[in-house]
Amino acid sequence: MSAMPIDRTVKPWGEPLSIPANPDLTGGRRIGVLLSHGFTGEPSSMTPWARALAEKGYGVEVPRLPGHGTSWQDMNTTTWDDWYGEVSRVFDKLCLENDAVVVGGLSMGGALTIRLAEEHNDKISGLIVVNPAIASGNPQLKLVPVLKHFVGGMKAIGSDIKKPGAVEKAYTRTPLKALHQMVKAWPAIVLDLPKITVPVLYLRSVDDHVVDGLSEKAFFAGVKSTDITFTKLTESYHVATLDNDAQQIIDDSAAFIARVTEAVTPA
Repeated sequence: MSAMPIDRTVKPWGEPLSIPANPDLTGGRRIGVLLSHGFTGEPSSMTPWARALAEKGYGVEVPRLPGHGTSWQDMNTTTWDDWYGEVSRVFDKLCLENDAVVVGGLSMGGALTIRLAEEHNDKISGLIVVNPAIASGNPQLKLVPVLKHFVGGMKAIGSDIKKPGAVEKAYTRTPLKALHQMVKAWPAIVLDLPKITVPVLYLRSVDDHVVDGLSEKAFFAGVKSTDITFTKLTESYHVATLDNDAQQIIDDSAAFIARVTEAVTPA
């Protein structure tokens, strides 16, 4: 019996977003912002935030990570290198088109942009993370390297949102091969945190049912930035970009981007 074909059709909510900078609104400077969605998520979880920043003149890019916005089976055929390769490609594009670049992400998107900051600290003006995932105390993760050979996916904790009626179009199953890819990347990210010295805006939901407190502990134990702003999100769960604190994320990040790029000279 032949295997079912993998659905690789990109759904409407999986389409990436790209809006060029409007220097007329930013003192003649071109400021680029990269925002990455999270594990099993999709660009639509970031686009309200991105569009709000674009209205202020910032050029924004929300890439679609490979294997996302299609099917969880498709995601199981992709790797951390695929995901990081895409955010790196978009980051390089932003660097070519703008005078300064700020990067940010949600959950695994936070991990990907943390990695960008570690490897390109000299090219980034600031780092913004919302509930980033770089470590976990969940003992079930230790079973994933074995389970992935027997089970393609398990029930997911998707759309962890407090706001009534708000929904994240994430996968309804967690692809285990892909999950193992993410978890395997964490130790190297944590090890290289001291390379980050750029300004940081760290936004953290008080009630998060997906990412536990170990990621926050690891981040602050390692990062060497002296300019760190920590914001508690008191009315949101994990997918805070679509939750009750979405406007606070927009306001805080816009103010942060304006401040860390204030001294940038137009090319």
